[in-house]
This record gives sequence, C-alpha cells and structure tokens, in this order.
Amino acid sequence: MRIVQIIVCCIGITSTYLVTAEAQTSARQSGYQSMSAENQALQDDPNANPAVFWLMDGQTLWKDSAGPKQKSCASCHGESGQSMKGAATHYPKVMSGKLQTLEGQINQCRTFNQGLPQFAYESKQLLALTAFVANQSKGLPIDVQKTANNQSDLKKGHDWFYQRMGQLNLSCAQCHEERAGLKLGGSIIPQAHPTGYPIYRIEWQSLGSLERRLRNCMSGVRAQPFEYGSAEMAQLELYLMWRARGMPLETPAVRP
Repeated sequence: MRIVQIIVCCIGITSTYLVTAEAQTSARQSGYQSMSAENQALQDDPNANPAVFWLMDGQTLWKDSAGPKQKSCASCHGESGQSMKGAATHYPKVMSGKLQTLEGQINQCRTFNQGLPQFAYESKQLLALTAFVANQSKGLPIDVQKTANNQSDLKKGHDWFYQRMGQLNLSCAQCHEERAGLKLGGSIIPQAHPTGYPIYRIEWQSLGSLERRLRNCMSGVRAQPFEYGSAEMAQLELYLMWRARGMPLETPAVRP
C-alpha cells in the first residue's frame, strides 16, 4: 500500500495525516463503518451498549409526574414512548417561529407543559430523556428537509460548516469533507454525519450530545465555541442533519 505523509503546520502546531489510496470516498457513511468489530458489537448489542443506563433513566423520566402540574411526558405522549417514533428524524426544526433542537424542544415541553425549570445542557437527565426519545426512531432515515421556514437557518448552518475559525484557521469542511477517511493522530477522520446522538464515546466514558462534540472541535482549532443552546449551534446541527438526510438514525451510537 502506498502511503504518503503530509505535514500540516499551523501556528507552530504540527499534525500528521496518513493518506492511503482508499482514504477518500464519495459514499456517505457514519463513523460506525470505520470502527473496530469490537466497538461495532458494543453498539449493536442493546444489553452491552453502555448507553443502556441512560435509556433506562430516560424511560423513568418519561413516566415521572412532577412539578406543580403533576404531569409527565407520558401524560401527553403515552407510557411507552412509541408515539415519538420518527420524531427525532425531523430535528432540528422550526417550532413557533424558532429553530429548535430535540433537546431544546424537550426543555420547552418541560417548562410550558410541566411547569418545571429546564434541564441543564449535558446534564444526565437531559441526555437520558433525549436518548430515550431519539431511540424510538432508531433505524429510521433522517428526514430533515429544506423548507420555507428553515431555509434561512439552513443557509447559516451551511456557512458555519465552511467558515474558517480559530487560531488554526480551519473549517469543519476542511477536516470532514476534504480529509474524511484520512488519519489524524492515529484516528480516522469521520464524515461528520450526526446519526447517533446522543452518543456514548469511549474517550468520554459517558453519553454526550452533538453540541458537546461540536464544542470539542471548535476548541481543537483554538476557536471560541458556540454556547450550548445557542442559535448558531442549532443552525449548524440543522445543516449537518440535512447533510445526513436519508441515513439511518443510530441513537444511541457508540464511538471510540
């Protein structure tokens, strides 16, 4: 196999890409395809998947009547959560004139329908409930479409994806389109299709949201990360989900 080494130097920081003839492909694929067989098995087995504990917590939260209204998610949507089948495939989407992520909509329901304070972003409760809801759509194709309501936000998300940022002056696209499939620091660079969030990352030893992953990337290029729950985060997530439309939802996925 012919291996070419490319050295990229930015602001005194050196990264090495190992390039192989098979590295780049026009076919879309999630990070699942590039994982080891052991990690794929970890995701595939619902009892071995470490995210099972968050799913169990999410199911409990779904049925928990709380707050001044003594209402639960199940009060409106049914005990099993099956009424949510397909719901996660459409987020982010515009709700009441605002672009809303699935996490944002869960918090909106929590405050408006239950009279409770919002869950904090990356809290165990919000991750668990989001994973439980999204898991009802596992295996269904992502169905985020361009509409008259979201086209402005979709354009902004597209622009964020191609916008160079940070001290390293890199964009999302430079890694996840131009160099997808190559290796950086021994790891394969994914195509950045958000098919499995919330996701269990072995590196984190925890479940985490897409926003956490995006903030990690922004910190990695020495940029100021977007705030959790911000319009910019929702716009970028919208573009990524639109870009992955038609791919099956894997939530909760496992990644290295």
